[in-house]
Amino acid sequence: MSGVPSAPEGQILDGRYRVVSKIAEGGMAVVYQAIDERLARTVAVKIMHNQLAQGPKREQFIERFRREAQSAAAIANPHIVQVYDTGEFDGLDYLVMEYVHGVNLRHEMNQQGAFSVREALRILSETLDGLASAHHAGVVHRDIKPENILINDRGHVQITDFGLAKAVSQATLSTTHTLLGTAAYMPPELIQNGLSTMQGDLYAVGITTWEMLTGEIPFASGNGTNPMTLAYRHVHEDVPDVSVKCPGINTGVSDFIARLTARAVEDRPANAEIALTQLQQLMATLTIDDLRYRLSKPSDAGTPLLVPPIPPSTAVQRHNAETNQSETTRTAFQPNMAQPGSPTPAATSQSTEIGTGTTIMPMQRQSADPTATLNIPPRNDSSDARQRKTSIMTASPAPGVGTVRESGKARNRKPLIIAGVAAALMACCAGGWAWWYFQGPGSYWTMPQPEDLSCESSQSCVITDADWNSYKELLDFSNIEYETSEAYSDTVESGDIISTNPADVGAHVSKRHHQKVKVVVSKGIRQATVPADILDASSTDGKDPITALKNAGFDNVKEAEASDDTYSMDVPQGAALALNVDPGAVLPHNTKIIVTVSQGPKPVVMPDVVGKTKDETQQALDELKLNISWSEGFDDKIAQGQVISTSVKSGSELHWGDTVQVVVSKGPETVTLPNYVGQKASDAKTALEKLGFSVKISSQLTLDSSQDKKVASQDPTGGTQVRLRQEDGTPNTITLKMYSSLF
Repeated sequence: MSGVPSAPEGQILDGRYRVVSKIAEGGMAVVYQAIDERLARTVAVKIMHNQLAQGPKREQFIERFRREAQSAAAIANPHIVQVYDTGEFDGLDYLVMEYVHGVNLRHEMNQQGAFSVREALRILSETLDGLASAHHAGVVHRDIKPENILINDRGHVQITDFGLAKAVSQATLSTTHTLLGTAAYMPPELIQNGLSTMQGDLYAVGITTWEMLTGEIPFASGNGTNPMTLAYRHVHEDVPDVSVKCPGINTGVSDFIARLTARAVEDRPANAEIALTQLQQLMATLTIDDLRYRLSKPSDAGTPLLVPPIPPSTAVQRHNAETNQSETTRTAFQPNMAQPGSPTPAATSQSTEIGTGTTIMPMQRQSADPTATLNIPPRNDSSDARQRKTSIMTASPAPGVGTVRESGKARNRKPLIIAGVAAALMACCAGGWAWWYFQGPGSYWTMPQPEDLSCESSQSCVITDADWNSYKELLDFSNIEYETSEAYSDTVESGDIISTNPADVGAHVSKRHHQKVKVVVSKGIRQATVPADILDASSTDGKDPITALKNAGFDNVKEAEASDDTYSMDVPQGAALALNVDPGAVLPHNTKIIVTVSQGPKPVVMPDVVGKTKDETQQALDELKLNISWSEGFDDKIAQGQVISTSVKSGSELHWGDTVQVVVSKGPETVTLPNYVGQKASDAKTALEKLGFSVKISSQLTLDSSQDKKVASQDPTGGTQVRLRQEDGTPNTITLKMYSSLF
């Protein structure tokens, strides 16, 4: 179901691109064929799904769309699908791309099966050439797979879908917060550490080439492939050498693919350009037969294959091996001795159809020695002698051979001897059968060996890591009763056997006591869910994210090392700032989760800003993320505009967001001195002292109620702007000169 709100067929986007028809639809967008009417050329228009544009991660997907355009536009190479333009349709972002006439590599793989070395290396070479340009531009593709490698109608490679591409310096899991890509082609370092590298692109190219040559992906299972299992095996196992699947392939080819798919990043070429150079050097050494090599499979009968010539003897052996099965591979397993109601040996020796994937056990050969058949230990010499003697006594002479005439007594004793021997034989056989049935092989089943389990002949062989469905068929065929249970396992794939009881191949399962084999089947790696509210600092999970993740079932939770980046003014101390996984994601319980925990506001030291200008103080406290409350005051020592004091002493510890009160100087306090000339000296003195001045009278006459002086002059003169205090804080002195006046 398309996520585009209305079918755009027939519409013209941005007055330029006329949509013709839908080409394909994926999980992120729908691709249409369109005509660029301005340039009269066919293009492909990729329109984002509506549900993505309206979803909670709208910005993330829009960013991926735009990144695809920017990444592809930065690369000029004929093996890269070009992006021409971007725009918006009905609120949905779209890309205008080069229209490639052809199919993707996956289609070719499905059609051809295994490729010849020549064709596989040609596709590899052109893919590396395109990636070399990307790597030179500093771009990592991150999602190389057959679906993103197009084969145009000229047979040449064009790489598409740079939606996951990132700059090399940014391509880490922590920047994407999700594990993107396709499990079958993802390099170990991306799965395990979230690190995207140019060597990771080479790993994916190597896996793709491995698949082209073998017709299957590495680590694939016969019953379907679990992506988590694939990812686990890519991390913990080396990719098998391609020569295991393609015997006879040139060793240089297999070695080169092994370098591309090396588990350790440092063992791969540093980038696609270096890998391309190495490939060109390799191809110069290959012979025609090397290049014509192609894996031959039985299903290819009648189809000419480009394979190296096979010697006649080898060809005959191969023909015999393919057309005639050996007796042991066609014969079903049968116990040593038939039980009541079971098929006879003749019946069980017929070819038996068990079903696809079922192990056919070889029939045990019947021994000429009855003791071997019954598993009875051989008798000692005296017993053999007695048996031979009895056989001689009871043997009848052959016709025509002379005999000694027996006496009547001997004739009478003969039936007794025969009866005694018969009774002894019956007792012997009955005892042997009783031993076989109650204590010997008839009293138990033997645990069979799973077809996909290898055992060393000299060591015990524990039944584990084997496909349960196949082994179940084997137990059913052998009439062995069993009961199953399920358990999670970090090492055994889902659907495989974790353990059995009895545990070993060849162990006995009692028939007499109706013993059942206990089988524990793996449910795969236990999954756990990241709490959806873990980044909400107000929630219980967000306040203690480490504990929340452990309670959710994750047991590989690490706290990121503290640094300047772990301080926050907004997120309280102890809450989560970031995770390397998405909230709400369902992941294996042993996924390494790194939690960046907030340390709260960062502690800072109050600087000494007294005497600094207001601008200098603002800059110093802003750098420490401190808030400032400004005020002004007069100061007799500190010039106007400079800091007089702060509410916090310098050297004191504060934290981001704390507020500091800062007083800025307005300079010395001044007044405009009034003119007191002609006024009573006593009134002038009182007024000046009230203003804060010190008054000096130049006359030595005493003023009393009967006599007073008037101000003749003053210093400073009236109307002058005068400081109230000196720098040491003492009041300024005003000098008054007076003359007498009688009332």
